[in-house]
Amino acid sequence: MFNLFKPKDKEKEQLYKTLEKSHDFKNVEFINNKTKVSFSLTYVSSLTDEKIIKENILPYLLEENFREFEDVKKVLPLCQVEFSEDIDIIEKKLFNGSVLLKIKGIENKFCFLGAKKDIGRSVSLPEVEFSVIGPKEAFVESLEQNLNLIRKRIPVKELIIEEIIVGSLSKTKTAILYLDNIANTENVNTIRQRIKDIEIDGITDSSYIVQIISDNQNSPFPQLLDTERPDRIAAVLGEGKVAVLVDGSPHALLGPTTLVEFFSSFEDYYLNWILSSFFRLVRLFAVMFSILVTPVYVATLSYHYELIPQDLLGTLVASRRAIPFPPILEALFLELTIELLREAGARLPTKVGQTIGIVGGIVIGTASVEAGLTSNILLIFVALAALASFTTPVYRIGNTIRLLRFPFLLFAELWGLLGIVISFCFLLTHLIRLTSLGRPYLEPLYPPRGQDLKDAFIRLSIDKQRKRPFLLNTKQPNRFPQKSAKEKKDIEE
Repeated sequence: MFNLFKPKDKEKEQLYKTLEKSHDFKNVEFINNKTKVSFSLTYVSSLTDEKIIKENILPYLLEENFREFEDVKKVLPLCQVEFSEDIDIIEKKLFNGSVLLKIKGIENKFCFLGAKKDIGRSVSLPEVEFSVIGPKEAFVESLEQNLNLIRKRIPVKELIIEEIIVGSLSKTKTAILYLDNIANTENVNTIRQRIKDIEIDGITDSSYIVQIISDNQNSPFPQLLDTERPDRIAAVLGEGKVAVLVDGSPHALLGPTTLVEFFSSFEDYYLNWILSSFFRLVRLFAVMFSILVTPVYVATLSYHYELIPQDLLGTLVASRRAIPFPPILEALFLELTIELLREAGARLPTKVGQTIGIVGGIVIGTASVEAGLTSNILLIFVALAALASFTTPVYRIGNTIRLLRFPFLLFAELWGLLGIVISFCFLLTHLIRLTSLGRPYLEPLYPPRGQDLKDAFIRLSIDKQRKRPFLLNTKQPNRFPQKSAKEKKDIEE
């Protein structure tokens, strides 16, 4: 067996020695039956499809008239063939699944044959953003499959896909997608430059990208929207947004985005505008209820008894008669219990997690009330708050809502309702200063833009949304030309 090359320096020699240490590194020598030319095939078996080698490559190299590298394309017409004289790309090609062909006696020239092994799952139903109405396809871990799902929805030449390799060890392929005739060039340049500036050893999921390129990495609010739905990607690319896909991740990133978008389910666009607007308002109310109900309970019982209606005051006093703890400890106990049940249910296998969530909630809730540790009224409030937090259609913003309740609780204990107002002022100040790829995060509330309110808290009908979002400052602001409505006559007229 001969070497891949004659080492010219210690670095090249070290590369060969390092590759030989791996069990899946193969370097096998063969002789052509007709020309008696000796050649070798070198590949990494875990990345290369050996079936392709045995059926589509090796038989032709052994039986056909093969002497020089120029004969390879003739004897392998259906195989991807690439010639090179650059030794430095050997490592890259081998670990991309290519087969290295070396002919004995010919130095400083190599041939790479495409035989990459594709192991992945097929396109499946969305699990995080499931919808009753609409497409039932979700992204998978293969970048090529994900790009295919988007390309078939936007089959136009203006859809640009730029690939950037990120990670000194992982060499992860990251794709930036945008419509060249619509997307704002500044937004594209911003996200491209931030990804190129990433210096990290490995990227295994798009979540790494979110944390690194966000405008404010110390904010609990997600500043890029992640989705597993290709139909959502196709729709927002048409609006002028920029998408980022990472090889090995079933979630794509979208930006710039706003806070309101995190409370909008993409199923809203498949429903009548009246229904979708109602569901959005329900979600927003549920989020505010989830954040404020427990702090208001603590503030009212600690400082503002006079605000409680007289008919309700007797019920509250009776429920807290045997409780030895102040309201803040009672609330923290239940809130932390809910968080523990959530984490236990999420980390355990599906069947066990569902059982823990249901049985644990019933047993612990009932036992804590009977033991006099918590009041039954607060238990109802906390359960409703937990249920309301599940209405958020985007998982990342749901985690943020879970976190916000605790500082509100602390301020409610310190200064009552005034503390809640102070907490809200801090939160509002943070949101006003927050940006997504340099664009205001609280838009269309701040700065106020009436045009974008058509698809914010409520969603108007499609014919009322002729213009693309003002936030994106697109090259083509109009979605479709304005047409005057024609009055239709009755069929009997």
